[in-house]
Amino acid sequence: MEPTISKPRHYRTAIYVLLLINLVSIFTAAKTVLVLNPEDRISVTRGAWLTALGFVFFMSMFELLNVCALYTGVGSRLRQRYRLGCGDVLDITNKLVSAVQAAFCCATGVVVCLWSCTRDFMRTSHYMSEAYAWFGAAYFFYDIWSMYMVHVQMNTNVDYFKSKLQRKLSKNGDASLSSGDGAPPAKRQPTFLEYCRYEPVILLHHIFIGGFGFLVIVYLRGDLGDCTFGFVYLMELSTPFVSARGILSRLRLKASRAYLLNGLLMLITFLLCRVVSLPSVCYMYSRVLGLSYWEAIQTLPIGCKISICILLLPQLYWFYLMSAGAMKMLVSAPVLSAGDSHKRS
Repeated sequence: MEPTISKPRHYRTAIYVLLLINLVSIFTAAKTVLVLNPEDRISVTRGAWLTALGFVFFMSMFELLNVCALYTGVGSRLRQRYRLGCGDVLDITNKLVSAVQAAFCCATGVVVCLWSCTRDFMRTSHYMSEAYAWFGAAYFFYDIWSMYMVHVQMNTNVDYFKSKLQRKLSKNGDASLSSGDGAPPAKRQPTFLEYCRYEPVILLHHIFIGGFGFLVIVYLRGDLGDCTFGFVYLMELSTPFVSARGILSRLRLKASRAYLLNGLLMLITFLLCRVVSLPSVCYMYSRVLGLSYWEAIQTLPIGCKISICILLLPQLYWFYLMSAGAMKMLVSAPVLSAGDSHKRS
């Protein structure tokens, strides 16, 4: 049975404050860059400010969604309808923030491609490429914290805000707070190092993208243009569908038509934006040089070839897994439908 989730005394005030912080942070970030000319570069000072605003935006959005889902009337009804625990709620809000980040990434990619790819493929840049590298880098490090919070809740299943208080009290040596009146003490919370051992691949991915990927866009590319980076940003187009799949799974809607349709859209966008996009950029590069496809690939620096392989090979593997899962779901769909009909009868 799901534990009772106690409402903070001033949760309505918290909603308004978090919403205000969230809106102010994104509007401030937009105002910071919209005064620039298209081919301006982002200074370190401006970039650091964008990163700070990114942390505020993503963290406040995560907290805002959690408060709304856990303590409002609408959130309570949804949790009861779909039998969602506290950990389920945090996992869903984590995926919603991920989808928002992906939408920002795609918008950046569209702006960069429309500006840079239609001019000098090798030299033209747009400030949005660097600006979002600074702003979006905050997301990957925020998400490490967010995923850890989800991991904690899934392994303890206690009140979200009460668990925060428990962590503070445990640091101060006070372990007297239990998970509820008359309830047994909550399970020991996993430490961050334990979580790192539990999810090493995704953590390394986030550190690589938020660290090395950021350095490539901002510093290591030198005076080269950013048409290619526009396509890299557009690789995130499939992320909202990946997030939606996880959310539908949490809502126990794997047998629904929405899950099937979302899966098909996820496969299509993943194929186009993560598998086909990089070879397409290489083809554009060959047209610029007036060489054949393979001759153009051979002219790339060894570092570029390695980076393309690092980006492309995992996408091929993941697309294979998605395709295999989709085929399995399509084959078993009639069986599931028959089973659902039997249960309803």
